[in-house]
Amino acid sequence: MTENARTSLATGGCQCGALRYALYGAPSHDAVCHCRMCQKALGAPFGVFLSVATDDFAWTRGAPETFRSSSHAERDFCGVCGTPLTFRWYDGRHVSVLVPTLDEPERFPPSRQIGVESRLSWVADICSLPARTTAEDSGADFVAACVSYQHPDHETPDDWTPTPQEPGKPEKPAKPEKPAKPERDA
Repeated sequence: MTENARTSLATGGCQCGALRYALYGAPSHDAVCHCRMCQKALGAPFGVFLSVATDDFAWTRGAPETFRSSSHAERDFCGVCGTPLTFRWYDGRHVSVLVPTLDEPERFPPSRQIGVESRLSWVADICSLPARTTAEDSGADFVAACVSYQHPDHETPDDWTPTPQEPGKPEKPAKPEKPAKPERDA
């Protein structure tokens, strides 16, 4: 049976849309991971994962870049936009996807926490901090004028591209060239 003939339980992908994936089986486990390796890999205080059997996971668009993060596991990410997407133990039995990269992350709340020895002391208090919507924080005009170039939270044709640059809006500045290394005297 090809992946296209299977019915997916959930889909997801990276921020730019270069990578998409599908889950074809129910998650075997899930967790909020506070370990230091996840903190650094995600640039966040924790990661939220769910795992499926390797046979129930497929890349449906593109191929990821991979970083070997330890002697036990590796992490897949988009080589175009940098979005971290999966964590895989070398035993090959499961693939863990980052829940926020799913198209419908609300469907998959975590049920446990792991790596709590590295949990940042202030994480428990996050929900008690003052809270504002994006419009309250940045202003309704800012929000209304924002054009997202992010991939939408649903499947798109393979030739999908972000909305083109709006007329009259500044282009993203080019990255500055790295200065040439000075030649050393012999």
